[in-house]
Amino acid sequence: MNYLNHIKELNLQKPEEPVFFFKPDSTLLQKNSPFYYPDFSQKVDYECELVVKINRLGKSIPERYAKNYYSEIALGLDMTCRDIQEKEMALSLPWSLSKAFDYSAPMSKFTDLSKTGKDIQDLNFKLLKNGELVQKTNTSDMLFSVDKIIAYLSKYMTLKIGDIIFTGTPSGVGQVKIGDTLEAFLEDKSVLKCDIK
Repeated sequence: MNYLNHIKELNLQKPEEPVFFFKPDSTLLQKNSPFYYPDFSQKVDYECELVVKINRLGKSIPERYAKNYYSEIALGLDMTCRDIQEKEMALSLPWSLSKAFDYSAPMSKFTDLSKTGKDIQDLNFKLLKNGELVQKTNTSDMLFSVDKIIAYLSKYMTLKIGDIIFTGTPSGVGQVKIGDTLEAFLEDKSVLKCDIK
């Protein structure tokens, strides 16, 4: 919940503070491996997000120093069983089953932020489904910047080297079906391709 247009499309309330949930390492899907549709859901949605990797141990990190805790970025897909999530939300339950199932986080390789030549809050990324544009944004549209996210999260828990933070999705989320192909672009460079099987 970090892009206002996405919050509006889901009819949610704008948060006053960053909202978090967790995915275990068993959710990672790398090397452009296919995503296999789970048999326990009838509606799986894609959500393309900028991802940062923590490179130092940190606790209670001041926002002005947060930029020192990452240097690499990637794009990831937060695959969500929307039908399960809707039930969880209706009952005010955690989103664990809808978000944290195996291989629900397809992710590109990490790249050095400095190679983009741009500030992390001025990056363009987009997602194509079967060759058609479905999501497009610039990180300047974030409600909470990457540095603010890191500072906020580190108040509550220690961030460790290798921790991965997905930073929220823009509008345009939608359902995938078997046979679809998702392709994510960072600054017009294709970095992630995922076939739905």
